[in-house]
Amino acid sequence: MRVVSDEQRRLDALENQPASEAAPEASLQGLTRLAALICGTPLALVSLLPTEYQWFKNGSDSVYSAATPQSNLFCQQALQNPTTILEVPDASQDPRFKDTDLLLGHANVRFCAGAPLVSPAGQALGTLCTMHTEPHTLTREQREALKLLAQEVTTHLELRKTNLRLEQEKQRLDGLLQLANDAPQALLTAGRDEVFVKHEQRLLRIKLADICYLEALGDYVNIYTWAERLTVYTTMKDMEAKLPAKDFTRIQRKYIIRLACLQAIEGDAVLVDGPKGAVYIPIGNSYKTGLLGRLNII
Repeated sequence: MRVVSDEQRRLDALENQPASEAAPEASLQGLTRLAALICGTPLALVSLLPTEYQWFKNGSDSVYSAATPQSNLFCQQALQNPTTILEVPDASQDPRFKDTDLLLGHANVRFCAGAPLVSPAGQALGTLCTMHTEPHTLTREQREALKLLAQEVTTHLELRKTNLRLEQEKQRLDGLLQLANDAPQALLTAGRDEVFVKHEQRLLRIKLADICYLEALGDYVNIYTWAERLTVYTTMKDMEAKLPAKDFTRIQRKYIIRLACLQAIEGDAVLVDGPKGAVYIPIGNSYKTGLLGRLNII
């Protein structure tokens, strides 16, 4: 069994984070500028710590990206305790930093304060830092404000990552739609005994006799066969139009059943054979009369 370390979980949480790009969005740059204004410093930045390098985005008019080896960096020290702000009033007097190029050596940084960026899952992603070229201290109100701004930065990063995933999912669905548009039909009837359905960019052959019932699920339809459940990107209306009416009937807005699998009707529900045994499915009021009309009732 593979054991995942805390550091690996943190790196997994950093995957696809937007702050590794060359220039931050205006909202992220605005948050760093606000941090600098509130804390009375000329510079603020967001930094994320991957395995070997650290990327910086400053809040000044000159936006840049720099990578620095991870060792002896202020951000790494700040992440040792992700629940508090690390404040260094004068780096030249601090034994941890006085013999190092603190963050950006060419900027001659003396003061640093870093608020950890912590994901909803608890992983420390990086820091929101504010810096000064002179010794400096923050007031209690400034520290509290820096914490709140760090929370806003984390929210921004999480939303950007979510949007990126949604865009990737949209592209995947667009690809499926394009695949459907390239074919004459989303569901192709090959004969009276079988159909072809598009499933994960493949055309699968299914015998009608193997289909027990269908269930709508948002923009998808679950097809329950004796052996498995297949999820296809289509609508119940399209499925109803393509399946043989003599074998299948719609009993509710969300369900189509194969008549041969219908075992009983009890009140406002039907008992239908499925891959894991008989299941009860509710009957829609507008479909019940039509269903009863198709049965040979004595």
